[in-house]
Amino acid sequence: MERSAGSSRHRRRRVRPLLGGAVVVVAAGALGVTGLVSTAQAADVNVARNAGFESGLANWTCSGGSGAAVTSPVHGGSSALRATPAGQDNAKCAQSVAVKPSSTYTLSSWVQGGYAYLGASGTGTTDVSTWSPGSSNWTQLRTTFTTGPSTTSVTVYTHGWYGQAAYVADDVEVSGPDGGGGTDPGPAIPGAPAGLAVATTTTSSVTLNWNAVSGATGYTVYRNGSKATTSTGTSATVTGLAADTAYQFSVSATNAAGESVKSATVSGRTAKATDPGPGPTTSVPKHAVTGYWQNFNNGATVQKLSDVPADYDIIAVSFADATATPGAVTFNLDSAGLNGYTVDQFKADIKAKQAAGKNVIISVGGEKGAVAVNSDASATAFADSVYALIQEYGFNGVDIDLENGLNSTYMTKALRSLSSKAGSGLVITMAPQTIDMQSTSGEYFKTALNIKDILTVVNMQYYNSGSMLGCDGKVYSQGSVDFLTALACIQLEGGLAPSQVGLGVPASTRGAGSGYVAPSVVNAALDCLAKGTGCGSFKPSRTYPDLRGAMTWSTNWDATAGNAWSKAVGPHVHGLP
Repeated sequence: MERSAGSSRHRRRRVRPLLGGAVVVVAAGALGVTGLVSTAQAADVNVARNAGFESGLANWTCSGGSGAAVTSPVHGGSSALRATPAGQDNAKCAQSVAVKPSSTYTLSSWVQGGYAYLGASGTGTTDVSTWSPGSSNWTQLRTTFTTGPSTTSVTVYTHGWYGQAAYVADDVEVSGPDGGGGTDPGPAIPGAPAGLAVATTTTSSVTLNWNAVSGATGYTVYRNGSKATTSTGTSATVTGLAADTAYQFSVSATNAAGESVKSATVSGRTAKATDPGPGPTTSVPKHAVTGYWQNFNNGATVQKLSDVPADYDIIAVSFADATATPGAVTFNLDSAGLNGYTVDQFKADIKAKQAAGKNVIISVGGEKGAVAVNSDASATAFADSVYALIQEYGFNGVDIDLENGLNSTYMTKALRSLSSKAGSGLVITMAPQTIDMQSTSGEYFKTALNIKDILTVVNMQYYNSGSMLGCDGKVYSQGSVDFLTALACIQLEGGLAPSQVGLGVPASTRGAGSGYVAPSVVNAALDCLAKGTGCGSFKPSRTYPDLRGAMTWSTNWDATAGNAWSKAVGPHVHGLP
């Protein structure tokens, strides 16, 4: 749906005047300037601080906690800003820069992802902004501004747009005269990491730890001299290894200046293979409840998998991590953030859930995920790495939650390849945003239709969204039974089977920026779609008794609210016809 982007779309471009009508004369390789009394102006500098986000969000303030430094995608260096609009927050990140009065500055930044704006306010003259409607490739935004006669500080900012996807920004530049704040000093190449040691091993992986290095923004892990993976912390798991095999590992530290020498080498041997016995034999019930389980602590109740209530039929472990190999993912259990929850306990809990008839899958993406499958090589890497995680942890399948968009051609190849490896019991779920499922021409929708024969369920996120079109062509606002039913109708009439459609909602008001509805509204929407009762102003032309069910973000936020969501919605889903 077309959205107004506000008055900031159209700005007048200011033209920088020549200095007092001075005449510039170039002759015989020399530069002479006539008509000037003052001496030549010093060279322009970039007065923005931490312009490449190599120091995280230092010097930047992002509204509502919407921003984070990420290691992929990046335009330059090793980090970039990723900010996600939510509800009434447009994900604005800003900093104050020191400027000279009555001076002209060029403001620029490279952006990618959803709608992205770049601007300057408090200039003392005409504030400026420019924008991009979103792109899967890096695009440079550029504008100029002139400071007022008494202006010594200007606020520069980026922001997204309401209801749109996250945007990524990098290499911000505010080029002009030094206003007294100087510019960022160039970083020095960090020293080599010390203390490299093997922490744990499995039949197919080795987990390594090392000491932090001052000035490093990332680390590269080498296996037998070849690059294996990267990490922004002081640990990493190298996967895809052979059982009962010794490997040599080393690690280097990196930042924008370059890469350190490698650390001392350590040896690690994978565990011996044992008979794994038969694989999980569970299947997804006709009507199912999906819940995302958080592998991090963000203020919601910290859980072990064993704490997740039995009302959940599919538990999506959130999230897999991107690696240095395009398309490839790995998984790192946040034991420290989860109160000492160990990998062995985690694996045992997966088996216990499966023994109880539940499915535990690995989710790829999320708000801060940066996994890109856009080539044959990355599709192969995705399938191989997810299959390695399935083998190592016993996951029943994979959830696709790429909120920066996806390429239907290559994601289709990746999921079909994974299905051929894992077999017919593979569970595949998807969690697109509302805008991704407005039309069958969208990449998410095309992917779902391309893999319809192996797809389990699409649990669209009916939250953190603006108003959207229903299947009747009318506009509906989030937070109502009509929003749930009229948008689900698009998928149901667009080619997905009713068993492949679920309603994704927050478990509590704290689970999302906007779009929370009471469990009673969820149940009414389920009844409207499955039985034709409980509808609002929108009533579908037919019923869909095979509707799969509902999803929530997250089991942790549900637990924070006393499991009120699962206690109300779970039995209702399981009681559908």
